[in-house]
Amino acid sequence: MPSVSRLCVAVLAAGLLAAGCASSEPEHSAASSASAAPGAAALVVPVRIAGGTVTPADARLEARVGQPIEIIVDSDAADELHVHAEPAHTFAVTPGTSERFRFTVEIPGRVEIELHHAGRTVATLLVRE
Repeated sequence: MPSVSRLCVAVLAAGLLAAGCASSEPEHSAASSASAAPGAAALVVPVRIAGGTVTPADARLEARVGQPIEIIVDSDAADELHVHAEPAHTFAVTPGTSERFRFTVEIPGRVEIELHHAGRTVATLLVRE
């Protein structure tokens, strides 16, 4: 016959296991809500540079902290894409199609994405927790 202490440990372990498996709702702690869920869908920003024209021109977009952001560039000219976040990101744009740049922003706030040589703001992201 098992001792009372072994029985208590077994009942306690079973209760903790059941409590951990029973909930189908995600946790909503400050830490888990402060960043995008792992595997969150990327915010895709298509950019076209053709004949000196850049589209979009200062698009206003929203993203979450930690959400992947992917910029897809079709360009007929070389340039540099600057992401004014902390830390900053710089990507060399070469002439061609479907050039992809991916990054995340870890600090909430306003983030500008600009083409350096063209002197154009492509988008301004409002990054929220």
